[in-house]
Amino acid sequence: MATSTVQHGDNYINHSQGIMSWLKTLDHKRIGIMYLFSILFFFLVGGIFALLVRLELLAPGMQFMSQDKYNQAFTYHGAIMVFMVIIPLIPAAIGNFVLPMMVGAKDVAFPRWNLASYYVYMTGALVAASTLFMNGVDTGWTFYTPYSIRTNTSAAWVLMGAFIMGFSSILTGLNFIVTVHKLRAPGLSWDRLPLFVWALYATSIIQILATPVLAITLFLLILERTLGIGIFDPKLGGDPVLFQHFFWFYSHPAVYIMVLPAMGVISEVIPVFSRKPIFGYKAIAAATFGIALVSFIVWGHHMFVSGQSAFANYVFSLLTMFVAIPTGVKVFSWLGTLYKGSLRFDAPMLYVYGFLIVFTIGGLTGMFLATVSLDVHLTDTYFVVAHFHYVMVGGTLLGFMAGLHYWFPKFTGKMYKESTATWAALIINIGFNVTFFPQFILGALGMPRRYADYLPQFETLNRLSTVGSWFILLGFLVVAYNLWSALKSGVKAGNNPWGALTLEWQTPSPPPHENFTNDPVVTEGPYEYVGEKALMGVNGAV
Repeated sequence: MATSTVQHGDNYINHSQGIMSWLKTLDHKRIGIMYLFSILFFFLVGGIFALLVRLELLAPGMQFMSQDKYNQAFTYHGAIMVFMVIIPLIPAAIGNFVLPMMVGAKDVAFPRWNLASYYVYMTGALVAASTLFMNGVDTGWTFYTPYSIRTNTSAAWVLMGAFIMGFSSILTGLNFIVTVHKLRAPGLSWDRLPLFVWALYATSIIQILATPVLAITLFLLILERTLGIGIFDPKLGGDPVLFQHFFWFYSHPAVYIMVLPAMGVISEVIPVFSRKPIFGYKAIAAATFGIALVSFIVWGHHMFVSGQSAFANYVFSLLTMFVAIPTGVKVFSWLGTLYKGSLRFDAPMLYVYGFLIVFTIGGLTGMFLATVSLDVHLTDTYFVVAHFHYVMVGGTLLGFMAGLHYWFPKFTGKMYKESTATWAALIINIGFNVTFFPQFILGALGMPRRYADYLPQFETLNRLSTVGSWFILLGFLVVAYNLWSALKSGVKAGNNPWGALTLEWQTPSPPPHENFTNDPVVTEGPYEYVGEKALMGVNGAV
Protein backbone atom coordinates (compact mmCIF):
# COMPACT_ATOMS: atom_id res chain seq x y z
CA MET A 1 0.00 0.00 0.00
CA ALA A 2 1.56 3.28 -1.09
CA THR A 3 1.68 6.16 1.37
CA SER A 4 2.52 9.81 1.08
CA THR A 5 4.61 11.85 3.47
CA VAL A 6 2.54 13.40 6.25
CA GLN A 7 2.76 17.15 6.44
CA HIS A 8 2.95 18.07 10.11
CA GLY A 9 1.67 21.30 11.57
CA ASP A 10 -1.60 23.09 11.88
CA ASN A 11 -4.71 21.00 11.22
CA TYR A 12 -8.41 21.23 12.00
CA ILE A 13 -7.95 19.25 15.24
CA ASN A 14 -5.20 21.38 16.84
CA HIS A 15 -6.03 24.70 15.15
CA SER A 16 -7.73 25.89 18.33
CA GLN A 17 -7.98 24.30 21.76
CA GLY A 18 -10.73 23.78 24.33
CA ILE A 19 -14.24 22.41 24.31
CA MET A 20 -15.74 25.80 23.48
CA SER A 21 -13.66 26.02 20.33
CA TRP A 22 -15.54 22.91 19.15
CA LEU A 23 -18.98 23.95 20.37
CA LYS A 24 -18.70 27.34 18.59
CA THR A 25 -16.73 26.18 15.56
CA LEU A 26 -17.66 27.14 12.01
CA ASP A 27 -15.25 24.58 10.53
CA HIS A 28 -17.25 22.06 8.49
CA LYS A 29 -14.82 19.30 9.46
CA ARG A 30 -15.34 19.78 13.18
CA ILE A 31 -19.09 20.04 12.69
CA GLY A 32 -18.99 16.77 10.75
CA ILE A 33 -17.09 15.10 13.59
CA MET A 34 -19.60 16.41 16.16
CA TYR A 35 -22.44 15.04 14.02
CA LEU A 36 -20.59 11.73 13.76
CA PHE A 37 -20.18 11.20 17.50
CA SER A 38 -23.72 12.40 18.27
CA ILE A 39 -25.28 10.13 15.66
CA LEU A 40 -23.18 7.17 16.82
CA PHE A 41 -24.42 7.76 20.38
CA PHE A 42 -28.03 7.56 19.22
CA PHE A 43 -27.10 4.54 17.12
CA LEU A 44 -25.98 2.88 20.34
CA VAL A 45 -29.28 3.73 22.05
CA GLY A 46 -31.38 2.56 19.08
CA GLY A 47 -29.26 -0.58 18.83
CA ILE A 48 -29.86 -1.42 22.49
CA PHE A 49 -33.61 -1.27 21.87
CA ALA A 50 -33.19 -3.53 18.85
CA LEU A 51 -31.32 -6.09 20.95
CA LEU A 52 -34.05 -5.93 23.61
CA VAL A 53 -36.72 -6.57 20.97
CA ARG A 54 -34.82 -9.53 19.53
CA LEU A 55 -34.14 -10.92 23.00
CA GLU A 56 -37.83 -10.76 23.83
CA LEU A 57 -38.57 -12.68 20.62
CA LEU A 58 -36.04 -15.41 21.41
CA ALA A 59 -38.90 -17.75 22.39
CA PRO A 60 -42.72 -17.76 22.35
CA GLY A 61 -44.44 -16.14 25.29
CA MET A 62 -43.43 -13.00 27.13
CA GLN A 63 -39.85 -13.30 28.37
CA PHE A 64 -39.00 -10.21 30.41
CA MET A 65 -41.11 -7.32 29.02
CA SER A 66 -44.79 -6.58 29.16
CA GLN A 67 -46.57 -6.08 25.86
CA ASP A 68 -46.72 -2.33 26.49
CA LYS A 69 -42.98 -2.16 27.15
CA TYR A 70 -42.33 -4.22 24.04
CA ASN A 71 -44.39 -1.74 21.98
CA GLN A 72 -42.34 1.10 23.40
CA ALA A 73 -39.05 -0.70 22.72
CA PHE A 74 -39.73 -1.25 19.00
CA THR A 75 -41.13 2.30 18.69
CA TYR A 76 -37.96 3.80 20.14
CA HIS A 77 -35.80 1.51 18.04
CA GLY A 78 -37.54 2.54 14.82
CA ALA A 79 -37.89 6.26 15.57
CA ILE A 80 -34.31 6.67 16.79
CA MET A 81 -32.79 4.70 13.93
CA VAL A 82 -34.79 6.46 11.21
CA PHE A 83 -34.88 10.08 12.34
CA MET A 84 -31.76 10.36 14.51
CA VAL A 85 -29.40 7.92 12.79
CA ILE A 86 -30.01 6.69 9.24
CA ILE A 87 -31.33 9.92 7.69
CA PRO A 88 -28.51 12.23 8.90
CA LEU A 89 -25.78 9.55 9.12
CA ILE A 90 -23.86 9.94 5.84
CA PRO A 91 -24.83 13.47 4.70
CA ALA A 92 -24.41 15.23 8.04
CA ALA A 93 -21.33 13.35 9.27
CA ILE A 94 -19.24 12.17 6.31
CA GLY A 95 -20.77 14.62 3.82
CA ASN A 96 -20.12 17.62 6.03
CA PHE A 97 -16.49 16.61 6.40
CA VAL A 98 -15.53 15.74 2.83
CA LEU A 99 -17.93 17.53 0.44
CA PRO A 100 -16.29 20.99 0.64
CA MET A 101 -12.85 19.41 0.11
CA MET A 102 -14.13 17.29 -2.77
CA VAL A 103 -15.22 20.44 -4.60
CA GLY A 104 -12.05 22.34 -3.64
CA ALA A 105 -13.72 24.77 -1.21
CA LYS A 106 -12.49 26.05 2.13
CA ASP A 107 -15.86 25.47 3.80
CA VAL A 108 -19.55 25.16 3.04
CA ALA A 109 -21.38 28.17 1.65
CA PHE A 110 -23.08 29.05 4.97
CA PRO A 111 -20.87 27.98 7.90
CA ARG A 112 -23.17 29.48 10.56
CA TRP A 113 -26.18 27.67 9.12
CA ASN A 114 -24.09 24.53 9.23
CA LEU A 115 -23.44 24.91 12.95
CA ALA A 116 -27.08 25.86 13.51
CA SER A 117 -28.20 22.69 11.74
CA TYR A 118 -26.21 20.60 14.24
CA TYR A 119 -27.80 22.32 17.23
CA VAL A 120 -31.26 22.05 15.69
CA TYR A 121 -30.64 18.32 15.20
CA MET A 122 -29.49 17.90 18.80
CA THR A 123 -32.43 19.91 20.13
CA GLY A 124 -34.95 17.76 18.26
CA ALA A 125 -33.19 14.54 19.22
CA LEU A 126 -33.09 15.47 22.90
CA VAL A 127 -36.76 16.53 22.88
CA ALA A 128 -37.72 13.16 21.44
CA ALA A 129 -35.36 11.25 23.75
CA SER A 130 -36.74 13.05 26.82
CA THR A 131 -39.85 10.85 26.57
CA LEU A 132 -37.71 7.98 27.86
CA PHE A 133 -38.06 9.69 31.25
CA MET A 134 -41.78 10.43 30.84
CA ASN A 135 -44.51 7.99 29.81
CA GLY A 136 -42.59 6.60 26.84
CA VAL A 137 -44.16 6.29 23.40
CA ASP A 138 -45.66 3.29 21.60
CA THR A 139 -46.97 4.55 18.26
CA GLY A 140 -44.42 2.85 16.00
CA TRP A 141 -42.01 5.02 14.01
CA THR A 142 -44.74 5.82 11.46
CA PHE A 143 -46.98 7.51 14.09
CA TYR A 144 -50.11 6.10 12.40
CA THR A 145 -53.39 7.73 13.34
CA PRO A 146 -55.77 7.49 15.07
CA TYR A 147 -53.74 5.53 17.64
CA SER A 148 -51.00 8.15 17.84
CA ILE A 149 -53.69 10.71 18.73
CA ARG A 150 -55.41 8.62 21.37
CA THR A 151 -52.47 6.89 23.09
CA ASN A 152 -51.73 7.95 26.67
CA THR A 153 -47.98 7.92 26.08
CA SER A 154 -45.82 10.98 25.37
CA ALA A 155 -46.34 10.90 21.60
CA ALA A 156 -46.55 14.69 21.21
CA TRP A 157 -42.95 15.13 22.44
CA VAL A 158 -41.58 12.62 19.95
CA LEU A 159 -43.60 14.27 17.17
CA MET A 160 -42.19 17.64 18.18
CA GLY A 161 -38.67 16.22 18.21
CA ALA A 162 -39.04 14.82 14.69
CA PHE A 163 -40.58 18.14 13.57
CA ILE A 164 -37.55 20.06 14.87
CA MET A 165 -35.02 17.65 13.34
CA GLY A 166 -36.61 18.20 9.93
CA PHE A 167 -35.29 21.77 9.91
CA SER A 168 -31.77 20.43 10.35
CA SER A 169 -32.16 18.35 7.19
CA ILE A 170 -33.44 21.35 5.25
CA LEU A 171 -30.55 23.57 6.37
CA THR A 172 -27.96 20.92 5.51
CA GLY A 173 -29.51 20.25 2.10
CA LEU A 174 -29.65 23.93 1.17
CA ASN A 175 -26.05 24.41 2.30
CA PHE A 176 -24.79 21.55 0.16
CA ILE A 177 -26.65 22.70 -2.94
CA VAL A 178 -25.26 26.24 -2.74
CA THR A 179 -21.77 24.92 -1.98
CA VAL A 180 -21.77 22.71 -5.07
CA HIS A 181 -23.09 25.51 -7.27
CA LYS A 182 -20.94 28.37 -6.05
CA LEU A 183 -17.73 27.10 -4.46
CA ARG A 184 -16.32 24.56 -6.91
CA ALA A 185 -12.62 24.86 -7.68
CA PRO A 186 -11.55 26.25 -11.08
CA GLY A 187 -11.78 23.51 -13.67
CA LEU A 188 -14.16 21.34 -11.62
CA SER A 189 -17.01 21.27 -14.12
CA TRP A 190 -20.23 19.35 -13.57
CA ASP A 191 -18.96 16.39 -15.58
CA ARG A 192 -15.91 16.14 -13.32
CA LEU A 193 -17.72 16.13 -9.98
CA PRO A 194 -17.07 13.08 -7.79
CA LEU A 195 -20.07 10.75 -7.71
CA PHE A 196 -20.37 11.15 -3.95
CA VAL A 197 -20.99 14.85 -4.55
CA TRP A 198 -23.66 13.99 -7.13
CA ALA A 199 -25.32 11.70 -4.59
CA LEU A 200 -25.32 14.35 -1.86
CA TYR A 201 -26.60 16.95 -4.32
CA ALA A 202 -29.58 14.78 -5.32
CA THR A 203 -30.20 13.90 -1.67
CA SER A 204 -30.23 17.59 -0.76
CA ILE A 205 -32.91 18.29 -3.36
CA ILE A 206 -35.09 15.56 -1.85
CA GLN A 207 -34.51 16.92 1.65
CA ILE A 208 -35.60 20.42 0.67
CA LEU A 209 -38.69 19.33 -1.26
CA ALA A 210 -39.97 16.45 0.87
CA THR A 211 -39.11 17.33 4.46
CA PRO A 212 -41.58 20.26 4.73
CA VAL A 213 -44.41 17.82 3.94
CA LEU A 214 -43.48 15.68 6.94
CA ALA A 215 -43.00 18.76 9.11
CA ILE A 216 -46.50 20.13 8.45
CA THR A 217 -48.01 16.64 8.83
CA LEU A 218 -46.42 16.14 12.25
CA PHE A 219 -47.39 19.66 13.26
CA LEU A 220 -51.03 18.99 12.32
CA LEU A 221 -50.88 15.76 14.30
CA ILE A 222 -49.59 17.65 17.35
CA LEU A 223 -52.42 20.19 17.00
CA GLU A 224 -55.00 17.43 16.72
CA ARG A 225 -53.61 15.62 19.74
CA THR A 226 -53.35 18.71 21.96
CA LEU A 227 -56.31 20.82 20.77
CA GLY A 228 -58.75 18.15 19.57
CA ILE A 229 -58.93 19.52 16.01
CA GLY A 230 -60.39 16.96 13.58
CA ILE A 231 -57.82 16.38 10.84
CA PHE A 232 -56.86 12.70 10.89
CA ASP A 233 -59.02 11.18 13.65
CA PRO A 234 -62.30 9.81 12.19
CA LYS A 235 -64.01 10.31 15.55
CA LEU A 236 -63.41 14.04 15.10
CA GLY A 237 -64.38 14.06 11.42
CA GLY A 238 -60.81 13.50 10.17
CA ASP A 239 -59.36 11.00 7.72
CA PRO A 240 -56.56 8.64 8.84
CA VAL A 241 -55.78 7.70 5.22
CA LEU A 242 -54.96 11.37 4.57
CA PHE A 243 -52.22 11.03 7.18
CA GLN A 244 -50.84 8.01 5.33
CA HIS A 245 -50.74 9.97 2.06
CA PHE A 246 -48.88 12.86 3.70
CA PHE A 247 -46.54 10.65 5.69
CA TRP A 248 -45.51 8.38 2.82
CA PHE A 249 -45.18 11.27 0.37
CA TYR A 250 -42.22 12.23 2.57
CA SER A 251 -41.15 8.86 3.87
CA HIS A 252 -40.64 7.15 0.55
CA PRO A 253 -38.31 9.91 -0.69
CA ALA A 254 -36.74 9.60 2.77
CA VAL A 255 -35.75 6.07 1.77
CA TYR A 256 -33.49 7.66 -0.82
CA ILE A 257 -32.30 10.36 1.59
CA MET A 258 -30.89 7.35 3.43
CA VAL A 259 -29.73 5.24 0.48
CA LEU A 260 -28.44 7.68 -2.17
CA PRO A 261 -25.52 8.91 -0.02
CA ALA A 262 -24.54 5.28 0.61
CA MET A 263 -24.61 4.69 -3.15
CA GLY A 264 -22.32 7.70 -3.52
CA VAL A 265 -19.86 6.16 -1.07
CA ILE A 266 -19.91 2.89 -3.02
CA SER A 267 -19.18 4.81 -6.23
CA GLU A 268 -16.09 6.35 -4.60
CA VAL A 269 -14.69 3.21 -3.00
CA ILE A 270 -15.07 0.76 -5.90
CA PRO A 271 -12.79 2.57 -8.42
CA VAL A 272 -10.05 3.05 -5.83
CA PHE A 273 -9.97 -0.58 -4.73
CA SER A 274 -10.49 -1.94 -8.25
CA ARG A 275 -7.77 0.23 -9.81
CA LYS A 276 -10.16 1.09 -12.64
CA PRO A 277 -12.08 4.20 -13.64
CA ILE A 278 -15.76 4.02 -12.76
CA PHE A 279 -17.74 2.30 -15.50
CA GLY A 280 -20.52 4.55 -16.79
CA TYR A 281 -19.86 7.78 -14.88
CA LYS A 282 -22.58 9.77 -16.66
CA ALA A 283 -25.04 6.87 -16.37
CA ILE A 284 -24.54 6.69 -12.61
CA ALA A 285 -24.98 10.46 -12.23
CA ALA A 286 -28.15 10.38 -14.34
CA ALA A 287 -29.47 7.34 -12.47
CA THR A 288 -28.99 9.20 -9.19
CA PHE A 289 -31.43 11.86 -10.31
CA GLY A 290 -33.71 9.26 -11.88
CA ILE A 291 -34.08 7.60 -8.48
CA ALA A 292 -34.68 10.97 -6.81
CA LEU A 293 -37.41 11.82 -9.34
CA VAL A 294 -39.23 8.49 -9.15
CA SER A 295 -39.13 8.56 -5.34
CA PHE A 296 -41.75 11.34 -5.31
CA ILE A 297 -44.40 9.46 -7.30
CA VAL A 298 -44.49 5.99 -5.74
CA TRP A 299 -45.69 6.63 -2.17
CA GLY A 300 -49.00 4.84 -2.77
CA HIS A 301 -47.35 1.41 -2.81
CA HIS A 302 -47.31 1.66 0.99
CA MET A 303 -51.11 1.83 0.90
CA PHE A 304 -52.24 -1.08 -1.26
CA VAL A 305 -54.46 -2.36 1.56
CA SER A 306 -55.64 1.08 2.77
CA GLY A 307 -58.79 1.08 0.64
CA GLN A 308 -57.50 3.19 -2.23
CA SER A 309 -58.95 2.33 -5.64
CA ALA A 310 -57.81 -0.64 -7.67
CA PHE A 311 -56.76 1.74 -10.45
CA ALA A 312 -54.54 3.70 -8.04
CA ASN A 313 -52.99 0.44 -6.90
CA TYR A 314 -52.15 -0.53 -10.49
CA VAL A 315 -50.64 2.89 -11.22
CA PHE A 316 -48.48 2.94 -8.09
CA SER A 317 -47.42 -0.66 -8.69
CA LEU A 318 -46.22 0.19 -12.21
CA LEU A 319 -44.48 3.38 -11.12
CA THR A 320 -42.72 1.55 -8.29
CA MET A 321 -41.23 -0.95 -10.70
CA PHE A 322 -39.62 1.94 -12.59
CA VAL A 323 -37.30 2.40 -9.58
CA ALA A 324 -35.56 -0.80 -10.66
CA ILE A 325 -34.31 0.85 -13.87
CA PRO A 326 -32.00 3.57 -12.48
CA THR A 327 -31.10 1.32 -9.55
CA GLY A 328 -30.14 -1.46 -11.96
CA VAL A 329 -28.02 1.00 -13.94
CA LYS A 330 -26.01 1.72 -10.81
CA VAL A 331 -25.58 -1.93 -9.86
CA PHE A 332 -24.44 -2.93 -13.36
CA SER A 333 -22.07 0.06 -13.48
CA TRP A 334 -20.49 -1.02 -10.20
CA LEU A 335 -20.19 -4.60 -11.43
CA GLY A 336 -18.70 -3.32 -14.69
CA THR A 337 -16.07 -1.45 -12.68
CA LEU A 338 -15.24 -4.58 -10.69
CA TYR A 339 -15.00 -6.70 -13.84
CA LYS A 340 -11.32 -7.44 -14.64
CA GLY A 341 -10.25 -4.93 -12.02
CA SER A 342 -7.29 -5.38 -9.73
CA LEU A 343 -9.56 -6.09 -6.78
CA ARG A 344 -8.46 -5.56 -3.20
CA PHE A 345 -10.06 -6.88 -0.04
CA ASP A 346 -9.37 -4.10 2.44
CA ALA A 347 -12.08 -3.36 5.01
CA PRO A 348 -13.84 -0.61 2.98
CA MET A 349 -14.14 -2.99 0.05
CA LEU A 350 -15.51 -5.83 2.20
CA TYR A 351 -18.35 -3.53 3.23
CA VAL A 352 -18.88 -2.70 -0.45
CA TYR A 353 -19.17 -6.39 -1.35
CA GLY A 354 -21.65 -6.81 1.50
CA PHE A 355 -23.59 -3.79 0.29
CA LEU A 356 -23.87 -5.16 -3.24
CA ILE A 357 -25.28 -8.46 -1.98
CA VAL A 358 -27.58 -7.02 0.67
CA PHE A 359 -28.89 -4.13 -1.41
CA THR A 360 -29.58 -6.40 -4.40
CA ILE A 361 -31.64 -8.72 -2.18
CA GLY A 362 -33.45 -5.72 -0.71
CA GLY A 363 -34.19 -4.31 -4.18
CA LEU A 364 -35.46 -7.60 -5.58
CA THR A 365 -37.75 -8.21 -2.61
CA GLY A 366 -39.03 -4.68 -3.13
CA MET A 367 -40.33 -5.86 -6.49
CA PHE A 368 -42.35 -8.50 -4.62
CA LEU A 369 -43.94 -5.81 -2.50
CA ALA A 370 -44.58 -3.63 -5.56
CA THR A 371 -46.77 -6.41 -6.97
CA VAL A 372 -50.27 -5.81 -5.59
CA SER A 373 -51.33 -9.45 -5.30
CA LEU A 374 -48.19 -10.42 -3.41
CA ASP A 375 -48.25 -7.30 -1.26
CA VAL A 376 -51.75 -8.08 -0.01
CA HIS A 377 -50.39 -11.31 1.44
CA LEU A 378 -47.09 -9.86 2.70
CA THR A 379 -48.29 -6.52 4.11
CA ASP A 380 -47.66 -6.14 7.85
CA THR A 381 -45.60 -9.32 8.01
CA TYR A 382 -41.96 -9.87 8.81
CA PHE A 383 -41.25 -9.96 5.07
CA VAL A 384 -41.68 -6.16 5.09
CA VAL A 385 -39.40 -5.89 8.13
CA ALA A 386 -36.70 -7.91 6.36
CA HIS A 387 -37.02 -5.92 3.11
CA PHE A 388 -36.89 -2.63 5.01
CA HIS A 389 -33.76 -3.61 6.91
CA TYR A 390 -32.00 -5.01 3.83
CA VAL A 391 -32.46 -1.70 2.04
CA MET A 392 -32.30 0.83 4.87
CA VAL A 393 -30.04 -0.70 7.47
CA GLY A 394 -28.03 -3.11 5.34
CA GLY A 395 -27.66 -0.74 2.41
CA THR A 396 -27.15 2.52 4.27
CA LEU A 397 -25.24 1.16 7.24
CA LEU A 398 -22.85 -0.95 5.16
CA GLY A 399 -22.31 2.04 2.88
CA PHE A 400 -21.57 4.18 5.93
CA MET A 401 -19.12 1.61 7.30
CA ALA A 402 -17.33 1.54 3.94
CA GLY A 403 -17.10 5.33 3.98
CA LEU A 404 -16.05 5.50 7.63
CA HIS A 405 -13.13 3.12 7.06
CA TYR A 406 -12.26 4.72 3.70
CA TRP A 407 -12.08 8.29 5.04
CA PHE A 408 -10.90 7.45 8.59
CA PRO A 409 -7.25 8.11 7.65
CA LYS A 410 -8.29 11.53 6.34
CA PHE A 411 -10.38 12.29 9.45
CA THR A 412 -7.63 11.38 11.90
CA GLY A 413 -4.28 10.99 10.13
CA LYS A 414 -4.10 7.51 11.68
CA MET A 415 -4.48 4.04 10.19
CA TYR A 416 -6.51 1.34 11.89
CA LYS A 417 -5.37 -2.29 12.10
CA GLU A 418 -6.45 -3.84 8.81
CA SER A 419 -6.71 -7.45 10.00
CA THR A 420 -9.05 -6.49 12.86
CA ALA A 421 -11.15 -4.32 10.55
CA THR A 422 -11.42 -7.23 8.11
CA TRP A 423 -12.69 -9.62 10.77
CA ALA A 424 -15.19 -7.04 12.00
CA ALA A 425 -16.53 -6.51 8.47
CA LEU A 426 -16.99 -10.26 7.98
CA ILE A 427 -18.76 -10.65 11.35
CA ILE A 428 -21.14 -7.74 10.63
CA ASN A 429 -21.97 -8.98 7.13
CA ILE A 430 -22.63 -12.53 8.33
CA GLY A 431 -24.55 -11.38 11.40
CA PHE A 432 -26.76 -9.07 9.37
CA ASN A 433 -27.83 -11.82 6.97
CA VAL A 434 -28.33 -14.34 9.75
CA THR A 435 -30.54 -11.80 11.55
CA PHE A 436 -32.75 -10.63 8.74
CA PHE A 437 -32.86 -13.27 6.01
CA PRO A 438 -34.96 -15.66 8.19
CA GLN A 439 -37.49 -12.85 8.51
CA PHE A 440 -38.30 -13.13 4.80
CA ILE A 441 -39.33 -16.73 5.45
CA LEU A 442 -41.23 -15.79 8.61
CA GLY A 443 -43.17 -13.16 6.69
CA ALA A 444 -43.96 -15.49 3.82
CA LEU A 445 -45.27 -17.99 6.38
CA GLY A 446 -47.55 -15.32 7.81
CA MET A 447 -45.86 -14.05 10.98
CA PRO A 448 -47.15 -10.50 11.58
CA ARG A 449 -44.71 -7.72 12.45
CA ARG A 450 -44.81 -5.71 15.67
CA TYR A 451 -46.28 -8.59 17.70
CA ALA A 452 -44.75 -9.23 21.11
CA ASP A 453 -45.54 -12.96 20.91
CA TYR A 454 -45.80 -15.58 18.17
CA LEU A 455 -46.93 -19.14 17.49
CA PRO A 456 -44.56 -22.04 18.30
CA GLN A 457 -43.99 -22.91 14.62
CA PHE A 458 -42.08 -19.63 14.21
CA GLU A 459 -39.66 -20.30 17.09
CA THR A 460 -36.66 -21.76 15.21
CA LEU A 461 -36.36 -18.91 12.73
CA ASN A 462 -36.85 -16.31 15.48
CA ARG A 463 -34.09 -17.90 17.55
CA LEU A 464 -31.80 -17.80 14.52
CA SER A 465 -32.64 -14.14 13.95
CA THR A 466 -31.90 -13.25 17.57
CA VAL A 467 -28.55 -15.08 17.53
CA GLY A 468 -27.64 -13.14 14.36
CA SER A 469 -28.25 -9.86 16.21
CA TRP A 470 -25.59 -10.87 18.73
CA PHE A 471 -23.09 -11.28 15.91
CA ILE A 472 -23.93 -7.76 14.68
CA LEU A 473 -23.28 -6.47 18.21
CA LEU A 474 -19.97 -8.32 18.33
CA GLY A 475 -18.91 -6.91 14.97
CA PHE A 476 -19.62 -3.31 15.98
CA LEU A 477 -17.81 -3.77 19.29
CA VAL A 478 -14.75 -4.93 17.36
CA VAL A 479 -15.04 -1.90 15.03
CA ALA A 480 -15.31 0.47 18.00
CA TYR A 481 -12.28 -1.08 19.68
CA ASN A 482 -10.23 -1.02 16.47
CA LEU A 483 -10.97 2.60 15.58
CA TRP A 484 -10.50 3.79 19.16
CA SER A 485 -7.15 2.00 19.30
CA ALA A 486 -6.18 3.66 16.02
CA LEU A 487 -7.05 7.07 17.45
CA LYS A 488 -4.91 6.44 20.50
CA SER A 489 -1.91 4.65 19.01
CA GLY A 490 -2.44 3.99 15.30
CA VAL A 491 0.39 4.41 12.81
CA LYS A 492 0.42 7.56 10.70
CA ALA A 493 -1.65 7.03 7.61
CA GLY A 494 -0.04 9.42 5.17
CA ASN A 495 -1.91 11.92 3.05
CA ASN A 496 -3.25 9.40 0.53
CA PRO A 497 -2.90 5.81 1.77
CA TRP A 498 -5.35 4.39 -0.78
CA GLY A 499 -3.93 6.12 -3.85
CA ALA A 500 -7.28 7.86 -4.40
CA LEU A 501 -7.77 10.67 -6.91
CA THR A 502 -10.42 13.03 -5.54
CA LEU A 503 -9.37 16.39 -4.14
CA GLU A 504 -9.74 15.60 -0.43
CA TRP A 505 -6.86 13.13 -0.74
CA GLN A 506 -4.55 15.86 -2.06
CA THR A 507 -4.54 17.60 1.34
CA PRO A 508 -2.51 16.67 4.44
CA SER A 509 -4.04 14.20 6.89
CA PRO A 510 -5.66 15.48 9.05
CA PRO A 511 -6.56 18.43 6.78
CA PRO A 512 -5.53 21.97 7.69
CA HIS A 513 -8.11 24.41 9.02
CA GLU A 514 -8.77 25.86 5.55
CA ASN A 515 -8.50 22.46 3.81
CA PHE A 516 -5.81 23.22 1.23
CA THR A 517 -2.29 24.58 1.54
CA ASN A 518 -2.67 25.84 -2.05
CA ASP A 519 -5.86 26.64 -3.92
CA PRO A 520 -6.69 23.63 -6.10
CA VAL A 521 -7.09 23.87 -9.86
CA VAL A 522 -8.61 20.83 -11.56
CA THR A 523 -7.45 19.76 -15.01
CA GLU A 524 -8.85 16.21 -15.15
CA GLY A 525 -11.82 14.32 -13.70
CA PRO A 526 -11.30 12.17 -10.58
CA TYR A 527 -11.76 8.87 -12.41
CA GLU A 528 -9.60 9.48 -15.49
CA TYR A 529 -6.29 8.16 -14.18
CA VAL A 530 -5.83 4.70 -12.73
CA GLY A 531 -3.13 2.14 -11.97
CA GLU A 532 0.34 3.46 -11.23
CA LYS A 533 -0.72 7.07 -11.68
CA ALA A 534 -3.33 6.57 -8.98
CA LEU A 535 -0.76 5.00 -6.69
CA MET A 536 1.45 8.04 -7.23
CA GLY A 537 -1.40 10.39 -6.30
CA VAL A 538 -1.57 12.03 -9.73
CA ASN A 539 -4.95 13.46 -10.71
CA GLY A 540 -4.36 16.73 -12.45
CA ALA A 541 -5.07 18.74 -9.29
CA VAL A 542 -2.50 21.30 -8.21
